[in-house]
Amino acid sequence: MNTHRLRPRRPNTRALWLALALAGAPGAALHANTPEPTLDTALKDHQAVGQARLRVWGFEVYDASLWTAPGFDAQRYAEHRFGLELNYLRPFKGRDIAERSIDEMRGLASVSPQQAAQWLAAMSALFPDVQRGDRITGVHVPGSGARFYLNGQWRGEIADAGFARLFFGIWLSPRTSQPRMRDNLLQPLAQARQP
Repeated sequence: MNTHRLRPRRPNTRALWLALALAGAPGAALHANTPEPTLDTALKDHQAVGQARLRVWGFEVYDASLWTAPGFDAQRYAEHRFGLELNYLRPFKGRDIAERSIDEMRGLASVSPQQAAQWLAAMSALFPDVQRGDRITGVHVPGSGARFYLNGQWRGEIADAGFARLFFGIWLSPRTSQPRMRDNLLQPLAQARQP
């Protein structure tokens, strides 16, 4: 039996940093595609351009704000970086938010049961239970996916461009179930383009 003392293995720091970056941990080294730790840095060149309130059966649900940079084209929203902030006006379970999001996404396009289950699991893990005044902000990163912030702080991401297109389409697609909300979010952009 070998009784010599085992030396602890030196940690693989490269693998550790990669794992942290993929998980979006606050201590991760910042790379070009690494999420910004705060919403202020994620949307530093963006301004709030439109706002809308969602009411369902007379209940106020949330206030939505769209954050864009100059040149944003709503018809080609999937090609732009932007933010969509939901300021909740009442408490909701994170799982309920995720389930409602899947329902709305299915209203925009065909989503397979397997894909819906994956996206539901990812959103359920990211979306916390919210109280009145909590803000969840999604940042669309073209070709990459959606990053999420809770009250301005990094929460996580879903690195799937197809998910991001449909998720933000809940508010920005011409096929949205809430066309008045879409109009209110985008109307200031249309007015700004008029001579």
